[in-house]
Amino acid sequence: MWVAERHRRILDLLQTHQRLTTEHFAESLGVSRETVRRDLIELERCGQLARVHGGAVPPAAAARPEPAYVERTGLHLPQKHEIARLAAALIEPGQACFLDAGSTTLALAEELARKEGLVIVTNSLEAATVLAHAPGNEVRLLGGRLETDVPATYGEQTVAEIGRLQVDWAFVSPVGFDAANGAMDYLWHEATVARAMLARARQRVVLADASKLGEASRIQICPAADVDVLVTDRQADPGLLSAFRVAGVKRVLGAGQALA
Repeated sequence: MWVAERHRRILDLLQTHQRLTTEHFAESLGVSRETVRRDLIELERCGQLARVHGGAVPPAAAARPEPAYVERTGLHLPQKHEIARLAAALIEPGQACFLDAGSTTLALAEELARKEGLVIVTNSLEAATVLAHAPGNEVRLLGGRLETDVPATYGEQTVAEIGRLQVDWAFVSPVGFDAANGAMDYLWHEATVARAMLARARQRVVLADASKLGEASRIQICPAADVDVLVTDRQADPGLLSAFRVAGVKRVLGAGQALA
């Protein structure tokens, strides 16, 4: 299929459905997700659509580029649990870690609740609640300003408390992660907390399902070269994983095994 024909079909699909995922476009057009991502980037440059997390919307629908947190918690659940199992295996008894607030790190909190002997520091009210039911671990909830969308703490107090700690692992789940722009978020306060956590950890881990790979957003959390481990799922595009390794990601986990 010629590029112009793909672009026309993408715009037709978008006009009908108003919001579609990269996977839906790829299935409808019979092409790879990477091909669709390139098409969406070009169409966005021309002002014909707006890219959002995991897909695209018409330009007029881009007032809120990110779906609400309550919506995100129901997306890609098998992939998030796969990522959570892989990430939980990294941390050993006696170690400490940061968890930022998000639906993927919430899945990780559920996995860590099954372990013992950990110190877990988080700004997520939901993750702290899940972990509080695991008496074998020490759980610390960071102070700060409460936000209405994601139930978590943010702001200067949160960042200051992070800055007084040093942990073994930081697990963050950005809006998008690509080789050129690194880990990115849409909201400033979320990016600031994630950046602070990564800066105070010996090992920095990005959790990103396949829909987030190759995607960019507004605010950089860190460049790809600062990431020690990328944990993704078995649907991740091998070409994108190769690009991350070239960009300096030190280790990639997916499909239950090390890929790098």
